Amino acid sequence: MRVAMLAPISWRVPPRHYGPWERVVSLLTEGLAERGVDVTLFATADSVTQARLDAVCPRPLEEDPSLDPKVWEALHIANAFGKADRFDVIHNHYDFLPLTYAGLVGTPMVTTIHGFSSDRIKPVYWRYADRSAYVSISNADRDPELPYVATVYHGVDLSEFTPREHPGRGLVYLGRIHPDKGVADAITLAEAVDLPLVIAGIVHDRDYFAREVAPRVDGDHVRYVGSLGPAERDELLGSALALVHLVEFAEPFGLSMIEAMACGTPVIARRRGSVPEVVDEGITGFIVDDISGAVQAVDRIGSLDRRAVRARVAERFSRDRMVEDYVRVYERVLSGAHVA
Repeated sequence: MRVAMLAPISWRVPPRHYGPWERVVSLLTEGLAERGVDVTLFATADSVTQARLDAVCPRPLEEDPSLDPKVWEALHIANAFGKADRFDVIHNHYDFLPLTYAGLVGTPMVTTIHGFSSDRIKPVYWRYADRSAYVSISNADRDPELPYVATVYHGVDLSEFTPREHPGRGLVYLGRIHPDKGVADAITLAEAVDLPLVIAGIVHDRDYFAREVAPRVDGDHVRYVGSLGPAERDELLGSALALVHLVEFAEPFGLSMIEAMACGTPVIARRRGSVPEVVDEGITGFIVDDISGAVQAVDRIGSLDRRAVRARVAERFSRDRMVEDYVRVYERVLSGAHVA
């Protein structure tokens, strides 16, 4: 099987720090290559892979402001589709724009929908539903007007996360600094239970950061440490009492939740979107509806077995399970199926 893996070019594959879509693409690409699948990764030229790398964009768009995103996006996507006849399947992780190329090639296409940034992009998905097989990353993130071939949950490479049986004292928030992600509520929770909080992630909304987060960061009780690489992320997540994920929107998946769980660290998350699919209530964490529920969850978090948290991630969210699920998707699509 010959697979063209079309990655985003906002960040390197794998990302140096932030870049959840690129991280998933890397895990899948490397897992497929290890299985002997012939994979060509279309990504930035500085990407690192054991598969074949095909690149026209020299550096990640988010790291080099001299690169015009529209120009390099067009060149990147055209490069992959110009070679479509070399592959058995094209796996699109680049959102909606590559769908507009799907009718121009005969190669079957799989599109993983990593969440909808807005309802305004959905007409493209509706228009090309017969030209690409759609994969959702959670059942909660499905659009009722779209057909899907499968739901494939993200996976993590368990070897990148160190299981720790003994929790630290503090709470952790890991993700974008944005109103949707509930960072201010994480601070409110930490204040309510009198526990330290470490905030890690890129600032996605600078006004929100300046207004709701920065004034409450004191370097002691609440610390902001920026965006972390793999080793620092492992240390931070593993040393926490719990990951706080009090999102204010319908979470498409929540990669940080399974990364924390892979360290044995349980999750306290608001009941939005995929959260009930990812968090096993009373096993890998607690699902709450408000700050009051989160306060109660902190009181109970010590009752959870961190070994069981890690074991559940190994069972449900390993990289190998994700790879196997996608191999089945490719096989279904190559047999002519676009809908499960």
